[in-house]
Amino acid sequence: MKKLVNGVGDVVPQMLAGFALANPGIVVLGDGVAVRADSDQLKERGQVALVSGGGAGHEPAHAGYVGPGMLTAAVAGDVFSSPSADAVLTAIRAVGGPAGVLLIVKNYTGDRLNFGLAAEIARGEGIPVELVVVADDAALEDSDENAGRRGLAGTVLVHKIAGAAAESGKPLSEVADQARAAAASVATVGVALSGCTVPAAGKSGLDLGPDEIEWGLGIHGEPGVGRGKLPTADEVVDRLLKQLIADRDLSAGDRVVLLVNNLGGTPAMELGIVARRAAVVLAEREIQLERMWVGTFLTALEMAGCSLSVAKVDDQLLALLDAPSETMAWPAAHLGRVSAVTEAPKPQAETPAPATAVDEQLWRSVVAVCNALTAAETQLTELDQLVGDGDLGISLARGARAVLAEKDQYDGTDDATTLRGIAGTVRRTVGGTSGPLYAALILRAATARAAGKPWPEAFSAGVDAIAELGGAKVGDRTMLDALVPAAAALRTGVLAEAVAAARKGTDETAGILARRGRSSYLGDRALGTVDPGAEAVVIWLNALDNQLTTAKA
Repeated sequence: MKKLVNGVGDVVPQMLAGFALANPGIVVLGDGVAVRADSDQLKERGQVALVSGGGAGHEPAHAGYVGPGMLTAAVAGDVFSSPSADAVLTAIRAVGGPAGVLLIVKNYTGDRLNFGLAAEIARGEGIPVELVVVADDAALEDSDENAGRRGLAGTVLVHKIAGAAAESGKPLSEVADQARAAAASVATVGVALSGCTVPAAGKSGLDLGPDEIEWGLGIHGEPGVGRGKLPTADEVVDRLLKQLIADRDLSAGDRVVLLVNNLGGTPAMELGIVARRAAVVLAEREIQLERMWVGTFLTALEMAGCSLSVAKVDDQLLALLDAPSETMAWPAAHLGRVSAVTEAPKPQAETPAPATAVDEQLWRSVVAVCNALTAAETQLTELDQLVGDGDLGISLARGARAVLAEKDQYDGTDDATTLRGIAGTVRRTVGGTSGPLYAALILRAATARAAGKPWPEAFSAGVDAIAELGGAKVGDRTMLDALVPAAAALRTGVLAEAVAAARKGTDETAGILARRGRSSYLGDRALGTVDPGAEAVVIWLNALDNQLTTAKA
C-alpha cells in the first residue's frame, strides 16, 4: 500500500483540518464534523440546516459540499465506516435552530441507523428534524434478499437541490419535499476498472484482472453485480445509459441532467470521452440533456472507474440546480450548461495534388521501413517506458500505418515530391518530438534529391536538419547517436556499414547521461538502457538494408 498518510487513525481529522485551512468558510468541530463558519447567523435568520455525511473515503463528499447553497454541516466517520450517532448529533446541535434540520442520508444500514438515532435524540431535545434517504443505485432492485438500493453519486444532486431550497428560505417541510423529489428522480450506475485500498486494511478488497471491468458496484470497494471483459468506452456508456433510461422510464422529449462522476482514479481525459458518448446517446434517443457536470464528486478512494447519474427534471428542479452556491467541490453556476451535441469531425488529410504513381523501387523501401516500425511497436514502447514517456513505439507505428494507407495520395513525379508527401503524413500523425524531427529529416532529404544529390548525401542532409531543429548533438543520448555515424559510414561505404555504425552508436547510449528529451530528467537511472529513438533508427535502417539487398539478389 502506498498512500500519503501519517497514522491510520489520523487520516480523517488531518484531512478535515486541511480542507478547513483551504476554505475559511468551514470550521471543524472535532469528531469528524465540519460546519459552515456562519452557521450561527443562519440559525438567527431562521434558515433550515442541511446535514449529510457518511464514511470518509468519498471525498470531496461530504465536507466539500459545505457552504452557501448546499450543506450546512457534514459528518465523516472512519474510512468507509458510518459516523457515530453522537457525531451526527454534534452536527445537528451545532447548526440546528428553530427552523429545523434536514438529514440527507445514503441508503446504507450504518448510516440509516446512526443518522436515524441522532434524529430521534435531537427531536427529543426540541430540534425539528426530517430525514431523507437517497437510494439511487440502478444496478440493484429493492428486494427482501438485499438491503435495498445503495446511495451513490446522485446524492450530490440531492444536496444541491435541497441546499438551494433551504437557501431560498423555504420551511423544513418544503425543503424535505424537494429533497425527496430529487431523490426519487435520480438513478446512478457505476463501473470499476480497479479496486481501492482502505488505509487500515492495507490491501484492495476488489481484485480485477488487467482486462476486466466490474459492473454495478457501490462506493466502498465491494464487488458489483457482475464482472466481464473490458469493452470500449462507448460500449460501457451505452450499457450504463440503457440501464438508466430503463430504470427512470425515460423517453423522447424528457428533460434530464447528467452527472459524470470520477470514482477516484480516472483521468479527466477518460471522463471527457465518457461524457461525449453519453451526450450523443441521449441526443440519439431525443432525450433533452439540460445540464451535464463532469468531474470528481463522490469517490471510492483511488478506485479507477466512473458512475453516471441521470435525473429527470422540470423547470423547478432545474432552477434549484442552477441556483448559486459556494463550496469547494460543486462547479460554478454557469458550468454544466450543454452546448449543441455533435460528434467531432475526424481530422482530414491535406488535399493531395494530382498524383503520378509513386516509383515502385522507392515505395518498396518505404514499405520495408514502415513494416519494420509497425512490427517493433511493442519493443519500442516497452523500451521507451523504461527511460521516456512510453509513446515512441505507438507514435512511430501510427505514422508508419498512415504512410502506407496514403500511398495513393502521394505525387510520384520524382523522389523529392514523394518524400514531401510522406513528410506531410509524418508531421500530422506522429506525435511528440519524433514527428517534427522525422518530418524535418524527410523534407531536407527531399530538397537534396530535388537538387540532384545522391541518396547518401540526401540522408546526411536530413540528419543535419534533425540536429539543427532539435539542438542536440552526438553524445546527448538521442537518435543522433545512431544517425550521425550512420550518415558518415554511408558516405564512404555501403548501407550495411551504416547499419553497423548506427548499432554501435546506439549501444554506446546505454552509458551516456541524457542531456535532451525525457531521459534527461532521469539522471543515472537511464544508464544501462539504450536510447529508444536511436534503437528505432537501427530497426528501420536494418529493414532498408535487407530490402535493398534482396532486391539486388
